[in-house]
Amino acid sequence: MLEQLKQKVLEANLRLVEYKLVLFTWGNVSAIDREKGLVVIKPSGVDYEKMTADDMVVMNLDGEKVEGDLNPSSDTPTHLELYRSFPDIGGVAHTHSTFAVAFAQAAKDIPPYGTTHADFAYGAVPCTRDLTGEEIKYDYELNTGKVIVECFREKGIEPGRVPAVLVHSHGPFTWGKDAAEAAKNSAILEEVAKMAYLSETLGAQTASKNIQNKHYFRKHGEGAYYGQK
Repeated sequence: MLEQLKQKVLEANLRLVEYKLVLFTWGNVSAIDREKGLVVIKPSGVDYEKMTADDMVVMNLDGEKVEGDLNPSSDTPTHLELYRSFPDIGGVAHTHSTFAVAFAQAAKDIPPYGTTHADFAYGAVPCTRDLTGEEIKYDYELNTGKVIVECFREKGIEPGRVPAVLVHSHGPFTWGKDAAEAAKNSAILEEVAKMAYLSETLGAQTASKNIQNKHYFRKHGEGAYYGQK
């Protein structure tokens, strides 16, 4: 079942290692088949160098395992909540990459200091509120997804324009049109977070709205002209 999607999800997970975003088993990527309403995700706690496409786990959007011999990632409920709430995304990634986690642990948004950030996201990458004691005790991973969705809705952020979030005290989640793009966005987010951290040590100011608009919309939207057609 979903053999091609399993292979793509495996490859996207291995990209996290290639991009130096994960140590040991600290990360996961998933993808969804919207027509079937099924999600393929990395198994929990399995070393990347040992994983095969057959190890990927198939889940439905209700959180029921449809296929797979292994347990799915412990972050599966978070992924599923994002797929349910953000209907235009096709892949989700989660890492504990150093600079993005540093901002999450400081409970700080990543401000748009320059054009690299603006090429990636339209405005700051937000950090969620902290989860309450009850939210941590009961359905922690599901509630992690819910606070991400709450953050975007309360701040009026479109997930298609800001493909990343920082979970307070935890770390980053990113998404994209598919698993490969979600993993790529994790790499871009880490680089943007590193640049932001270094910029803050020099007392940087956020980029002007004019330059943010120029760089975001030359790569995204109907008037984009970056790259080849």
